[in-house]
Amino acid sequence: MRQRRPRINWFFVILVVILIVIVGYVDRFILPTEKSPFLDTPTATKDPESFAVDAEALFEQGKLQQSIDTYMEAIRIKPDDPALYTALARVQIFAGKYSEALVNAENSLLLNSNNAMTQAVRAWAQTQMGDYVKADDSLKEALRLDPTSGVAQAYKAFLYGKMYENNAGPYTDPIATAIESSKAAINLAPTSLEAHWARAYIYQLTSNAELAVQEYQAAIQINPNISEIHLELGVTYKGLGAIDSAIQEYTLANTYNPSDIRPSLYSSRALASIGAYEQAIQYAQSAVAIDPTDPYLHGNLGYMLFKHFDWPESATELSLAVNGGETADGVAVKILPLTGGDTWIAQYYSTFAILLAQMNRCSEVLPLAQQIEGAVPNDQYAVYNAGYAVQLCASSLGTRTPPARVTATPSITATP
Repeated sequence: MRQRRPRINWFFVILVVILIVIVGYVDRFILPTEKSPFLDTPTATKDPESFAVDAEALFEQGKLQQSIDTYMEAIRIKPDDPALYTALARVQIFAGKYSEALVNAENSLLLNSNNAMTQAVRAWAQTQMGDYVKADDSLKEALRLDPTSGVAQAYKAFLYGKMYENNAGPYTDPIATAIESSKAAINLAPTSLEAHWARAYIYQLTSNAELAVQEYQAAIQINPNISEIHLELGVTYKGLGAIDSAIQEYTLANTYNPSDIRPSLYSSRALASIGAYEQAIQYAQSAVAIDPTDPYLHGNLGYMLFKHFDWPESATELSLAVNGGETADGVAVKILPLTGGDTWIAQYYSTFAILLAQMNRCSEVLPLAQQIEGAVPNDQYAVYNAGYAVQLCASSLGTRTPPARVTATPSITATP
């Protein structure tokens, strides 16, 4: 007897073959393109051009540090692009980071030494750092590479203006060159922020404050979000006696750069010039809050408190400036050196001498008065006030209110 062979189920065979084909197709073509739920999702990398566009937009909004960070990210992705280093250096100069700007300008020149704009930006950084001879050489090279560069002419106006302002550099009459360069900048680059800024600066140097205001306003129309330009416009308004306008510009400068102590410092002095000492004290306190380690700011606050007859508080702040020490919060403050470069410093010292005499602390007055007379003998206000403090002690007038001459505000050379 023989067993019957089972019949083949062809439907089942075909179904199995189809399933095998489907599984093979999925394994070969579908699964490799699918993301595993157990792996991190990769982030798409932006191209450096996109970062550069974002960085320029941030600069236009006055967000300088964010612009700097974005340019640095672009450089991380594409470190061989000289244009990125140049653009970064320019923004860093606007942000007051001059040494960093110089490094990046020179990094750009290592990649391309024949770029006129990079040479010009390097010159601007060198100018801000006081290296006028090297800045002059850089500008000569920039204008050799591109004689029609209005921005380079603007930087040249800044350079020669700084030489004139600080009585430095190799030229006997730098202001004439500064004037011509500022005119050339406007003619060659009438829509450039730097061109109008440079022209305003030269107008200010040459005692044409009203014209300086117009040029600063033209620069602000190009970009209304740059702190430094609002700050300088405020200084110009203060020189014209337009204190309300000055305070408005200082406030805008603070809005765009809250970490800068100058808007608060300048506001306090502008208000003190019209006798608004309570408000001046508030701004002086704001400046100290930004940088409580700075003896210059403590001296400014002490001076404003003295003018408001808050003598104990004034003595505390002026002592921090003159003698150094620690604040009530334990912040260390170094001694502010007495030099002839900034007459406000001499004013802090001489005001402290008078205050000590008024508070009958005469043992401290004579050595301080001798220090003032020895360090700044040509400062008539400081020397007079120091001598007056000695007279107060000699006459035992420790509680008398200071006369009007003592409270006169000196002419300022270093800061507004």
